[in-house]
Amino acid sequence: MKLGPSSTLGDVAACVSKALSGAGIRCVLTGGACATLYSGGKYQSADVDFILQSAVSVERLDEVMKRAGFERRGNQYVHSKSPLYVEFPRGPLAIGNDIRIEPIEYAIRRTRLLALSPTDSCRDRLAAFYHWSDRQSFEVAVEIARRHRIHLKQIERWSETEGFAAHFREFAAEVERARRARRRRRSRPESLGG
Repeated sequence: MKLGPSSTLGDVAACVSKALSGAGIRCVLTGGACATLYSGGKYQSADVDFILQSAVSVERLDEVMKRAGFERRGNQYVHSKSPLYVEFPRGPLAIGNDIRIEPIEYAIRRTRLLALSPTDSCRDRLAAFYHWSDRQSFEVAVEIARRHRIHLKQIERWSETEGFAAHFREFAAEVERARRARRRRRSRPESLGG
């Protein structure tokens, strides 16, 4: 897959995932990249984060990424024709203190890659809200929940375990408000032009 200036975050994620899986390296798309995909682009990440789930040396990773058109600069892999860069944060794959994350298969064009589920992407954004009071992450979590079927009870249990039950109630109330507004918009009859 050739990347260029108009390549989307999804294009970059698919390109990297394909290169890594082709080299036998298991990785999971996470962080802001998942939030961009699940929010329908309402949130735009500048980077594409993967958690490696295979033991791989830096030299081997450099070699595989170079074949995909990326060059390492510090902790980032950059592409000469794309403004998006790729990072591999240290694992394990976790959200807050929860390390029992089950990635799902996500399809981008004809490429299937491992990624956080919508529920886990929502939790990932909520973790930033809970721990750093990041309101943008809160809004993105609400947008993900508005657009996708998420497991609200699972998020509630996790929030309580993390010590943020009150924050969860704020989130749940905002999700309900957003869903009600969406239902109202859908039930409103379209006006007939004159």
